[in-house]
Amino acid sequence: MRAASVDQARPADAIVVLGAAQYNGRPSPVFKARLDHAAELYRRHDAPIVVVTGGLAPGDRVSEAAAGQRYLVAAGVPADSIAVQPVGRTTAASLAAVAAYLHGTGRLRVVLVSDPFHLARLRLDARHVGLVPFTSPTRTSPISANRGLQLWYFCQEAAKLPIVLIQDLVS
Repeated sequence: MRAASVDQARPADAIVVLGAAQYNGRPSPVFKARLDHAAELYRRHDAPIVVVTGGLAPGDRVSEAAAGQRYLVAAGVPADSIAVQPVGRTTAASLAAVAAYLHGTGRLRVVLVSDPFHLARLRLDARHVGLVPFTSPTRTSPISANRGLQLWYFCQEAAKLPIVLIQDLVS
């Protein structure tokens, strides 16, 4: 729970936005909240690039990452400051794609942007793929405004954390 309440945003090599649902190229309210927060961190000069993640769900014509890129450009983030990683339908797969990209550029320090409930596992997954993670929760997500929904997501994440910890011990 502590990871959910602490904003570790600081100067880093990249801001990484974890994907969320998009509808025909339009980010969902949850995804918009993450993208808006990332744009704010970019405007604060916390990192020179924003990496957007998220692949295609069955039936999608636009990836979450591509929808995120369009949204950020419309919000004033220069297109050449956005890296699109449209691979992965899970946190682990998205972070593996981000790590492969960033390792190639020599950038490893990242500010991870997502909903508060997601941050503890996100930090562990990022370390597992060789990134140096700092987390920055969005405070405007519709999930954060709904205590019941927020509790449901925290419980889901709590169930996943031991699996990630065991994977770290085994590898």
